[in-house]
Amino acid sequence: MGDPSGAPTPEAAGGGSFAPVSGFVTDSVSDRARALPDGAAVRLAGRVILWRRFGGLVFGHIIDRAGRIQVSMRRDDFGPDTYLALAKKVKVGDFVGINGRMWTTDKGERTVGAVELTILNKAHRAMPDKWAGISNPEVRYRRRYLDLLVTPATKERFLTRARVIAAIRRFLDAHEFVEVETPMLSGAASGAAARPFVTHHNALDEDLFLRISPETYLKRAVAGSLDRVYELGRNFRNEGMDASHLQEFTMLEWYAAYWDYRDNMRFVRELILTVLDEVLGTRKVELDGQTLDFGAEWPEIDYRAEVERRSGIDLTRVRDLPTLREQVAKLGYETEAAKAPSYAALVDLLYKRTVRPHLVAPCFLVGHPVELVPLARRSDDDPGRLDMFQVVVNGWELVKAYSELVDPVDQRDRLEEQADLRAAGDDETMMLEEDFLEAMEYGMPPMSGLGLGIDRFIALITDAPTLRDVVLFPAMRRDEG
Repeated sequence: MGDPSGAPTPEAAGGGSFAPVSGFVTDSVSDRARALPDGAAVRLAGRVILWRRFGGLVFGHIIDRAGRIQVSMRRDDFGPDTYLALAKKVKVGDFVGINGRMWTTDKGERTVGAVELTILNKAHRAMPDKWAGISNPEVRYRRRYLDLLVTPATKERFLTRARVIAAIRRFLDAHEFVEVETPMLSGAASGAAARPFVTHHNALDEDLFLRISPETYLKRAVAGSLDRVYELGRNFRNEGMDASHLQEFTMLEWYAAYWDYRDNMRFVRELILTVLDEVLGTRKVELDGQTLDFGAEWPEIDYRAEVERRSGIDLTRVRDLPTLREQVAKLGYETEAAKAPSYAALVDLLYKRTVRPHLVAPCFLVGHPVELVPLARRSDDDPGRLDMFQVVVNGWELVKAYSELVDPVDQRDRLEEQADLRAAGDDETMMLEEDFLEAMEYGMPPMSGLGLGIDRFIALITDAPTLRDVVLFPAMRRDEG
């Protein structure tokens, strides 16, 4: 550190050990220092992202949590020897602390004129060229810290993600929902049809599953009189990876007593529009060259009717696996149809191949066949369909919700059917949970639950081509290099 007169010590010039950071962050870059008048004293710290010497003057840029600002260092303020030592010692990527005064250049750029500069830590690897950025996506995902430094759009995308999650919490809290936490490790893979990750709990000497959904635990909470609950957390599904699927992903799930799926349709639309208004200031988003207008009407599309329109297969008449397999094979999906382990799996395949790619504008998909979700309530008007909906945007399933099944007899029957399918080789079925059924036998209020994929929502509203672009550190194959 320099003495009160402003002359830096040799340690401040880069010799000796690095100085402690305490005291340097009295002003963050963009929200305080930049707003101060010329001549105002500032002390700040940040990472050097530009450093250029022009004879007796150095200009550079540093960044901190709030943004970036230009800094300058003059030979006349430091003395020839100290100035030259610092000018050569400081490199792009280093962290520095600066004591100085604000001034404005002839071009109107607000600048911190340093009278004291301390190197807080050195970068031992060269930084990427901030103008070229990082073009290789593998490098961006593996070294996200570099991507954040040199790609402003990446940093803004993750700041948007944080703002979205905060806005969601505010909305749910304002509507009397209670945020809760449920187990990540469970004795059964339940809550969704998916292949689970398996681990071993040494202390209990039991195999457990990373949760694929917190659904059955959130329903237990509602049964215990927490009428409106939600959880924002990670789920894990040991399945394929593509632009809209990751094995580890963030989901929002909530459950509300005395609601049905229609209540949830209205509520989730209101939530999404409120978040867009607060975070983006618009209900229209650009995605891959097209405009998605969330503020327009979301039409209701009947699942079975749309499957028939697109494929010619009437799911109200084709009710068994062999017949459906034969008809799906005629559409050109013979290999995939032969591998489908159950009627529900083949219906899902048919929908994904023939219907989902055409659902681009935000819409409600309703009227799903009863075989698809063992935890959802049958429709009173048509026992062959569920009181259920999905929100589909750009061919991505953003939301799944339904009126919950709260009849323990019907629920046991359906979960036992799932167990039979699992025994026959379908490893994406739900497991029977006796504790969950016991909670239902004590009585559950009628309710509706909903799941919203946070990663997909962020990708849709930030024009991200894949979910890896909105997850800070996505899982990658081990880098052998």
